[in-house]
Amino acid sequence: MRLVLRVLGTWLIGLALVLLVIDGTRSLGANALVFTSLADLWTQIHPPSLEAVKGFFDSRFFADLLDAALATVLQYPAFAIFGVLGIVLALLGRKPHRERFLRQDQI
Repeated sequence: MRLVLRVLGTWLIGLALVLLVIDGTRSLGANALVFTSLADLWTQIHPPSLEAVKGFFDSRFFADLLDAALATVLQYPAFAIFGVLGIVLALLGRKPHRERFLRQDQI
């Protein structure tokens, strides 16, 4: 399980870096900061799935809250969303460290 989390986290961090490079080249070309939001990226890749997710959230009990949360997340830059998710997954997949306590005479 840890291996799957680490591999998935590494892939998401790599995707975030690719998206950051794409946004960087667009920013250099436009002479201004240009960030691709997650909504723009999602609509470029597969618009029907975005509508399906919005429809799924509309059918839930807390539909207004979920719609507001989804709208907020979709406005963030895509590289930030994938980067943070990748870092969290990579940290969850790391090996747990054991604390070693020494007695005073062992120091």
